[in-house]
Amino acid sequence: MTNTVEVPPIKIQRPKLPKQLESIKLQDADISDHAEFRQAQCSDEELSYITASKVMCDQMIFRNVSFRDVSLQHAELTDVIFEQCDLSNVDLTEAIIHRAQFHQCKIMGMDMTAATMRNIAFVECAGDYATFRFADMKQVSYQETSLEKSDFYHAKFNKVGFDNCKIDQSQFSGASLKGIDLSTADFHNLGVTLEDLQGCIISPSQAILFTKIFGLVVKD
Repeated sequence: MTNTVEVPPIKIQRPKLPKQLESIKLQDADISDHAEFRQAQCSDEELSYITASKVMCDQMIFRNVSFRDVSLQHAELTDVIFEQCDLSNVDLTEAIIHRAQFHQCKIMGMDMTAATMRNIAFVECAGDYATFRFADMKQVSYQETSLEKSDFYHAKFNKVGFDNCKIDQSQFSGASLKGIDLSTADFHNLGVTLEDLQGCIISPSQAILFTKIFGLVVKD
């Protein structure tokens, strides 16, 4: 008899946005330390090699915007939507992000070390090599997103989901996976300890895989 565990869906608060948003061009804006952007939308822009600290974005929509190699440490992002944006190698170290959606975005190599993440959905994103070391995540959903070789070292998980995600060779050492459902995740190897896996929800095939990862021998 197989024991099954019912895992309730993770409820993510959606960004709260006004019905109308002013269109702006970030290329014409002064993106410097402590810059603030509110109730606006921007589309089809390319930004690169910008460094600014403590930038605030409140009630914003970004569509097809490239932020390649942009550094926004200590940023505060509230009620924001990123659609088909390129955030490859963006530095969001120690950012505070609340009620955000990333849809079909490139987040490869994005650095969210020690970020505070609340009510965030990553949907159909390409996020290999992304870094979430020491991040504090609550109500964060990764859906059909590639996170191979990503780093969740000592991240704190509270109601976090990895639905149909690719997480092969990702690092989870020091991150408690208790209550985290990995049963639909695709991987062949993980950086994880037995202690980290206590209470983790996995599929029968993954259970066999973990016996190989830890060098266990199953005797008939």
